[in-house]
Amino acid sequence: MSLAAKTLRRGRRIAAGSLIAVTALTLSACQTGKNSASHSSPASTPATAAGTQGNPTQGDSTDADGSPSGAGAKSANGKTAANGKAAHAPSALQAHTSTMTAPDRCTADNLSLRLGRTDIGAGNIHIPLVFTNNGKKTCSLRGFPGVSLTLKEGTPVGKPATRSGAAGGTVRLKPGQSAHAVLHTVNDGVSDTPCWSTAQLVRAYPPGSKDALTTGTDGLRVCGGQFDVTPLKPGATD
Repeated sequence: MSLAAKTLRRGRRIAAGSLIAVTALTLSACQTGKNSASHSSPASTPATAAGTQGNPTQGDSTDADGSPSGAGAKSANGKTAANGKAAHAPSALQAHTSTMTAPDRCTADNLSLRLGRTDIGAGNIHIPLVFTNNGKKTCSLRGFPGVSLTLKEGTPVGKPATRSGAAGGTVRLKPGQSAHAVLHTVNDGVSDTPCWSTAQLVRAYPPGSKDALTTGTDGLRVCGGQFDVTPLKPGATD
């Protein structure tokens, strides 16, 4: 074999060896990239699942109304509220309950009603309106009773009494104790405004009650268009 042929064959073997080495390096790099990708994917999966799975309203504990509380409480969108509780508006029922709850309030069911002794002086007429606790438990009254005048068959006489003065404080009534408000009008002739018809019944709603009590009158007549009632105070005045 000539020297030229040997040199050509040796060059081909070197070229083939170089091509094999380059191919091996390329395959190794590709395999390394695949392995890296396959190892990084599972690491990110739990983080994604943690943000999308499970109960989004579950927290460390719950309040009495069932709403989430504590540092770990989350709102419906999976984010922790600024105060650690899920942001939610109170329902209409909660709102109603919170404003109407008065477990010891005196009601028409455990009260009786009567008029006290009339006080006439300086052209004014004052009549105590007395509520007595006939129940077996202590109860409370606060504010103004709603008062109107009627005939025996229930026909209204004039307009309901307007309020006079500030609301006042809470009056606690033990069984048998009384509280009173004062009805006020003026004598006939004090004003040019005509007097109303003579009332036969006084209808009074205890503060906060939807049920009324009634009591008879001894010829109560409102004159001068003046008819008002004070807030309740302790005692019966007579």
